[in-house]
Amino acid sequence: MTIRRIIILSSLLVLLSPWAHAEFSRQLPIDEKNTTSHSTKVNGKSFDYTATTGTQPVWDEQGKPIASLFYTYYQRSKVKNRAARPLLISFNGGPGSASVWMHVAYTGPKVLNVDSEGFPLQPYGVKTNEFSILDTADIVFVNPVNTGYSRVLPDADGKMPSKEQQQKMFFGVNADVKYLAEWINTFVSRNNRWQSPKYLIGESYGTTRVSGLALELQARQWMYLNGVILVSPTDIGIKRDGPVKAANRLPYFAATAWYHKALSSELQNRDLLEILPEVEQFTLEQYLPALAKGGFISAEEKQRIAQQVAHYSGLSVQTVLANNLDIEASYFWKEILRHREQTVGRLDSRYLGIDEKVSGSRPDYNAELTSWLHSFTPAINYYLREELNYKTDIKYNMFGNVHPWDRSKNKTGENLRLAMAQNPYLNVMVQAGYYDGATNYFDAKYTLWQLDPSGKMRDRLSFKGYRSGHMMYLRYQDLEASNQDIRDFMQATLPNKTTPAKYHSKH
Repeated sequence: MTIRRIIILSSLLVLLSPWAHAEFSRQLPIDEKNTTSHSTKVNGKSFDYTATTGTQPVWDEQGKPIASLFYTYYQRSKVKNRAARPLLISFNGGPGSASVWMHVAYTGPKVLNVDSEGFPLQPYGVKTNEFSILDTADIVFVNPVNTGYSRVLPDADGKMPSKEQQQKMFFGVNADVKYLAEWINTFVSRNNRWQSPKYLIGESYGTTRVSGLALELQARQWMYLNGVILVSPTDIGIKRDGPVKAANRLPYFAATAWYHKALSSELQNRDLLEILPEVEQFTLEQYLPALAKGGFISAEEKQRIAQQVAHYSGLSVQTVLANNLDIEASYFWKEILRHREQTVGRLDSRYLGIDEKVSGSRPDYNAELTSWLHSFTPAINYYLREELNYKTDIKYNMFGNVHPWDRSKNKTGENLRLAMAQNPYLNVMVQAGYYDGATNYFDAKYTLWQLDPSGKMRDRLSFKGYRSGHMMYLRYQDLEASNQDIRDFMQATLPNKTTPAKYHSKH
């Protein structure tokens, strides 16, 4: 045997050895953690913190692990009274999305290397988040099954559950909430956080998730929250169909048209926040009733409404009439800048795209999502491996395989209302970007209004809007404002030691 062949065979034996390169494994560790120490500066003040990356099992009713979730847990160091310090539990959406978006762009200690408006810059990576809420609260970013590094586990015989079994266990509105509540209970117990004030934050479909979790945690885990933050919310089971769905798009259309200078000079010369209340009032008082009349609206009223919709949306009167006053969002993304041969983004209409053809009824692609994946994917892979020292050959799923998703019996909004009614400490804040066309800000307001039809808890419900899109925190000014809004929300919802959780008599 030649020396060359001996060297090659020896190398293969090393590579094939089960002990070689143990940190680079496709095998998911069921239960492990790794902690690193760091320092940062937030709002001009320096402090130390730890970052724990790891996996924690999801157990079945027999106490056997059926999945393992990857998480990142940040704790400020040298805290005298950890029991008084809030814990923020963070979820993104999809369903099927990893926690990457809010992790390295919003509340965490690091944010993407992007410009002041949120567009990608090279070299890819992260920088200090000078507005992170880590100065005020500890944060855990959770990746549901099949997102990030989280995965379904094989059974004791090494056999994976069928797709139908996996859907029943994990992939649906109610299954998702049930197993995550159990997981949170274990996490809180392991980390001795039962005394701490607790908050949930969810973005997009994550708002459905945390709305359901609010009641599930109370009813099944006996864990009571101080606050729920809904970022760019879905309908959370509160219907917005028919004329409401169509009418609610107009304020978003107006914001987008204003941003791209597509409105008349009369509107363009005014500030966005001066225009929007006017558009909202027209939407509720005139546009919605007109749409409700359908084909029986008078010709005169239809013409008058079309002219006003065109005035606020930047579209032509002919276009509005050709769509029977009901303009689909996808058509608007294609039409509003058609004369410039550009499209606008779905999740953030500040982003521009170019299509193969100027004609057509919807854009070829989502300009904002391609931009975000451009910067988020390399950043999270670099950050976890090289700064937080979590090494694995498992692929980080920005979007995981969770479909088909069972959306039936979605009562998460009603469950959030019931959780609030049962818990006088529980408050809700909605955050939304004016340029978000997927979960538009006026839909978010509408959902907030419908959450408690009685109006008895309206003082515990609040709304914050921002001059950006679905991930409003990508824009530097909104990163500062939205994090401060969370700080203020927490401060306002932390009762003092003498304030009991009860309703007062109205005698």
